[in-house]
Amino acid sequence: MTRMLPTPDTPLKIGTRGSPLALAQAYETRTRLVQAFDLTQDCFEIIVIKVTGDAIQDRPLKDIGGKGLFTREIEEDLLSEKIDIAVHSMKDMPTIQPEGLILDTYLPREDVRDAFVSPRLSALTDLAQGAVVGTSSLRRKAQLLHHRPDLQVVEFRGNVQTRLKKLSEGVAECTFLATAGLNRLNMAEVPATPVATTDMLPAVAQGAIGIERRINDEATAALLAAIHDTPTGQRLAAERAFLLTLDGSCETPIAGLAELDGDQLHLRGEVLRPDGSQAIAGHRTGPIADGAQMGTDLAQELLSRAGAGFFDWHT
Repeated sequence: MTRMLPTPDTPLKIGTRGSPLALAQAYETRTRLVQAFDLTQDCFEIIVIKVTGDAIQDRPLKDIGGKGLFTREIEEDLLSEKIDIAVHSMKDMPTIQPEGLILDTYLPREDVRDAFVSPRLSALTDLAQGAVVGTSSLRRKAQLLHHRPDLQVVEFRGNVQTRLKKLSEGVAECTFLATAGLNRLNMAEVPATPVATTDMLPAVAQGAIGIERRINDEATAALLAAIHDTPTGQRLAAERAFLLTLDGSCETPIAGLAELDGDQLHLRGEVLRPDGSQAIAGHRTGPIADGAQMGTDLAQELLSRAGAGFFDWHT
């Protein structure tokens, strides 16, 4: 059977959030498909979809519903065939997709590290006692307070540009952004210093772009197979199994990172109390094929060590 390629008259519709970073990720997806099949850009239509997580900027994510806030409306349009594929930041993605959808295509992963961003300082160790740090990430907040309980952490919602504006206005001394996002936006001018993963373990799937499709859309599956990055998929299989077993959401401070070394996969994971008062970490190493099982096993170990009530907001 001849593979049907998109044309300017029947373009492949790519759904995305409207932030500059989300659009950069959609453009990267389009570019890779254009190059893989020697097509033109007008064979693809990028459709911006407003999501609840972007519409509500004045409250913490935990107060308005967690990770699905950045995906729900996009997935509804995918299911109703208003779009053909959806491009997502994988660290925003729930671990279970709605019935009828599948997430099995990943682009090559970018830098996984967090970046320390400050117009005046170059590292976390430069922060004065009691300094104000801005972040909307519960993981980053818990990790910061675990190492520096003296810090004051304030809510810092918004896209990269919004957060940088708040920083320039003196709302906080520093903030943290994903190095991958800064790289994808070509924002080399931002005063950012990558933080070693041994100092701040990143969010599960940080730096990875995932492409979601309808599970019965075989023509689109064939297109996407040409741009899938297998090593990224192998790493995310372990990390997302870890997250799934922990039932992770934006309300839970969880960090995890899988790295490949030959035919071996090394997985590190961490869970923290929301106030940073306690952190429990562990690791697994084994064959790449066992990555998902290692993720599950590591999560079960950390859960057993944490005990009941570990993630309570009132502890």
